[in-house]
Amino acid sequence: MNAPAMAAELPGDSLGVRWALPFAGMLLSIAVMPLLMPGVWHRHFGKITAAWSLALLLPLAGHLGVGLVGGVLAHTLLTEYLPFIVLLTALFTTAGGIHVRGNLHGSPLTNTALLAVGAALASVMGTTGASMLMVRPLIRANDNRRHVAHVMVFFIFIVSNAGGALTPLGDPPLFLGFLKGVDFFWTLKHIGPQTLFLVLGLLAIFYLLDRYWFTHEALLPLDPTPDNGRLGLDGAVNFLPLAAVVALVLMSGLWKPGVAVSVAGVEMGLEQLVRDALLLVVIGVSLWITPAGVRARNQFSWGPMLEVAKLFVGIFLTMMPVLAMLKAGVHGRFAGLVLAASDAAGAPSPVAYFWLSGALSSFLDNAPTYLVFFNLAGGDPATLMTTLAPVLGAISAGSVFMGANTYIGNAPNFMVKAIAEERGLRMPSFFGYMAWSAAVLLPMFALITLIWFR
Repeated sequence: MNAPAMAAELPGDSLGVRWALPFAGMLLSIAVMPLLMPGVWHRHFGKITAAWSLALLLPLAGHLGVGLVGGVLAHTLLTEYLPFIVLLTALFTTAGGIHVRGNLHGSPLTNTALLAVGAALASVMGTTGASMLMVRPLIRANDNRRHVAHVMVFFIFIVSNAGGALTPLGDPPLFLGFLKGVDFFWTLKHIGPQTLFLVLGLLAIFYLLDRYWFTHEALLPLDPTPDNGRLGLDGAVNFLPLAAVVALVLMSGLWKPGVAVSVAGVEMGLEQLVRDALLLVVIGVSLWITPAGVRARNQFSWGPMLEVAKLFVGIFLTMMPVLAMLKAGVHGRFAGLVLAASDAAGAPSPVAYFWLSGALSSFLDNAPTYLVFFNLAGGDPATLMTTLAPVLGAISAGSVFMGANTYIGNAPNFMVKAIAEERGLRMPSFFGYMAWSAAVLLPMFALITLIWFR
């Protein structure tokens, strides 16, 4: 999360579009290489990520100077990427130590119920926490079915994204709004109806689709997860460190000691350092207190977390000039987008803010994208929560909802994909997933626009 002090910034008003090419290359690599060169990609995606990062950083340092680029790099890594990864790792570790014992059977009704429970949990423990807690039971429940990719796709739509739109705990963009002064329950009041409409609509579509597949396919002759006892929880003690993660996130938003500490030349708030240090302690405690064998029964591994960490460091670094150009507003290369966010009279347009913040959140990290449009709309939380409430609602909904449009729109999306593939499920490709989101999500977003944001 962003440090309170002013930091070095890239001059977005003087950067050309060519500085966005490494970011485009990073996205294309994620999208295309698993299809065209799967072996090369899975063995070397970390090196490919490093190559795109260096393709930006080295020429940029030569153009703007090592000092400026080094300062922006340090700020991005220390105040944005590392807190992002530490929080994800804490949620991944604690939720991964909770094992749902017994065997659920993946009927359409059971699957829909699991998605509904995950959606309810997402705004309490975050989309990452809810995703990591619910994805493994859902996979086991459907391990005797032939067609299950759609189950995981809707899981990403509902649990990893839409369900987290009700509180600042649910999704990083809303937490950043909370840090900026947006009331904790503001999103519940102002985009609660849109969230309910979207989640219930997606659950209904999923039920009908899953029922079709369930009635038109033959189950595998042997269920890999036999019935071996009543349903229950092993490792439930991990709900304590999971609650500690939620408390630490809240603490960093409410406790403002006004003390800044310089780390590698970057000014960081004491509350942020305390939060991240204690999150590391929570990770260790979770690993220590989890009963023996629970993580093994969960088929827990660090592979998905390492994949997210490697890919997202490249995304965070290569998108730096893109965000700088957006932040430059009408003086940057993306001035057309900025002007499109206003109506003919020059007033902020909720429709434009919903679709622009959503479109960019589909490919950029949705947290800084939220901040860009929050500031573009004036940046005053008091005004945005009252006079411009429809605009803030549009920014909040677009940033959270449309993070589901691609695998990289929100970190849990990629984590769920990685876990599913690690379990042997064949997930849609990058473009295959986008075909699902275009067919299912875009019509829902159009309806939300017509009802609430026109």
